[in-house]
Amino acid sequence: MADFIKINAADNVAVAIHDIEAGSCLDVDGLSVTLPDMVPAGHKFALRAMSQGENVIKYGFPIGHLLTDVSQGGLVDHSNLKTNLEGLLEYSYQPELTEMEPSEEKFYFKGYRRSDGRAGIRNELWIIPTVGCVNGVVQSIQKQFEKELSAYPSIEKVIAFPHNYGCSQLGGDHENTRKILADMVHHPNAAGVLVVALGCENNQLSAFRELVGEVDEDRVKFMESQKIKGDEVEYGLGLLRQIAQAAKDDVREDVPVSELKVGLKCGGSDGFSGITANPLLGRFSDWIVAQGGTTVLTEVPEMFGAETILMSRCQDEETFDRTVHLINDFKAYFMKNDQPVYENPSPGNKAGGISTLEEKSLGCTQKSGKSIVRDVLLYGDRLSKKGLSLLSAPGNDLVASTALAAAGCQIVLFTTGRGTPFGTFVPTAKISTNSTLASNKPLWIDFNAGAIVDGVPVEQVDNDFIEFVLGVASGARTNNEKSGYSEIAIFKLGVTL
Repeated sequence: MADFIKINAADNVAVAIHDIEAGSCLDVDGLSVTLPDMVPAGHKFALRAMSQGENVIKYGFPIGHLLTDVSQGGLVDHSNLKTNLEGLLEYSYQPELTEMEPSEEKFYFKGYRRSDGRAGIRNELWIIPTVGCVNGVVQSIQKQFEKELSAYPSIEKVIAFPHNYGCSQLGGDHENTRKILADMVHHPNAAGVLVVALGCENNQLSAFRELVGEVDEDRVKFMESQKIKGDEVEYGLGLLRQIAQAAKDDVREDVPVSELKVGLKCGGSDGFSGITANPLLGRFSDWIVAQGGTTVLTEVPEMFGAETILMSRCQDEETFDRTVHLINDFKAYFMKNDQPVYENPSPGNKAGGISTLEEKSLGCTQKSGKSIVRDVLLYGDRLSKKGLSLLSAPGNDLVASTALAAAGCQIVLFTTGRGTPFGTFVPTAKISTNSTLASNKPLWIDFNAGAIVDGVPVEQVDNDFIEFVLGVASGARTNNEKSGYSEIAIFKLGVTL
């Protein structure tokens, strides 16, 4: 295994693949580089002597400027590197479009065909509260119905999704809650949904039903707890039994990959994220698009510094303009709250070798591959176009993953260099950037992209990953599902009454 990797020919730093001891002499493009200090795995070292104020180049782009002089072989990290990012910027549309040639070989997964023609990859019963006041009720219904689940072999699981919202919210926060919950009611991974209301909340059931719109009334049912005489848990169980009976004949069938919608997310990134796992997702995204399918990239604050790459891939000027708003509106949100747009990376990112937001973003956006950007979605919007879309949501792992699922993604692919056990309301597959993490956390990590730097051919890893994702789409459980970790988090902006 090599000691380091130089990602782009224009780079003036390289990345250590494993801890490299001080005094090590490395051959970089025929140049002898001696390290004055130990360089941890995932961290950067200078390929030549550099001066204070000089830009550091990684991935072929500036990732910030030096705060001090750095000798050849010297460690470059958050202690001596500062972001170049500023506030709102003006952009011009300069398209560089790469069409994904349609794949001649068509792939399939085993999914559930819904009455409206859409396909799900799970056949679960979901219990969704309109307000946090009935969290206990929905959890009680779930626990009671789990005892009856064996009577309905077509139902894979029953899950309650408690949350803290639905009342005492104003304006955009209230609408965010309503939109995400309505999106969940329509999600094809649910064989059926029971919506549980209290009765006096801001998110009134009558108005919420109007927002939800047309549904399969055999599979989606609503109850208002304050109007029920007696035991609301038993009443809810009766409704769930009706839904389960309607789903009793559901079976998996062949569904083309063109109907797969995949969310692309990263969290706990490290210095290998932009080398192994994120490029893997990028190649997979291009593969899905070539199959006629759909992928979605979010985490807008982690596009800052790499946004022009995405803008150049917008299909037309209208999509470009919407991408500009996506970026600048999120920057304005930071500035409105008197927060710097560059207050990122996290302590875990820095420990893993990421020093600035530009560096994080240039690695993060690689998850989108090279495909043309076909659409830009606001928070809570549902997918309407195939191909690659951008979605407005923050970087927070659970909030962004919930938004991806709410947009209609049947699965979220989540790359990580530090590890995390969580899952949102669809399968949330964890892809490790390094083999150490995969070895240390086998109950968290579903796929190891670190095999790439271990010497496994990229083509083999790509093929194994395609097989893995299609397996999950066909019913194989991700680790978060095996552990029972399924949660939602809704983006909050303003005042709580």
